[in-house]
Amino acid sequence: MIGSVPTAVWVSKGFFGIDIRDYGSGNAGATNTYRVLGSKWGTFVMIVDMLKGVIATSLYILLPYYLTDQWDRTNLMIGLGLASVLGHIFPIWAGFKGGKGVATLFGMALAIQPIVAVSCVGVFLLVLYLTRFVSLSSILAGVSFMVFILFVFNEKETLYRVFAVIVALLIVLTHQKNISRILKGTESKVPILKYRDRRRQRKRNV
Repeated sequence: MIGSVPTAVWVSKGFFGIDIRDYGSGNAGATNTYRVLGSKWGTFVMIVDMLKGVIATSLYILLPYYLTDQWDRTNLMIGLGLASVLGHIFPIWAGFKGGKGVATLFGMALAIQPIVAVSCVGVFLLVLYLTRFVSLSSILAGVSFMVFILFVFNEKETLYRVFAVIVALLIVLTHQKNISRILKGTESKVPILKYRDRRRQRKRNV
């Protein structure tokens, strides 16, 4: 139910009188909000969607047993977090048509394993700087999450390792259209670092 809070839909309807899903990519997530409504509202939606993952994953604190048992706590947090991600993708408050779950997944990872989450943010920002494709940045950050858990940090908890693989697969599956557009050269770029790109273009022209 927490994951189902359709932040982008409520913002677009409440402040602009439109349904964000009727514009841009048709996705009710932070990236499409950024493109359609601007950076301020895109950032707001991203932060709230992240908080959904953090809050849902942290609900274990309401159950005293899980405060002392580390492995059971981790397993419960994964279950709670996945429920919030599914709620974001299929929101019961918005006709089961939501976003792709990347921000909520990050919030979930931040609550469970902050170091891994921050490492994934580093991958996301690097790819975004190099390409300006939010979709590609999200995909590679999701795949890197699996790599960090399985190989870099070598997490021993089996369910956590399975979860890492599910995250990577889920992000790739929800970005199939984006992958197709990237391969065709039709994927839109976010309007950041545009001055850098203009300087590069002027140098080429010279």
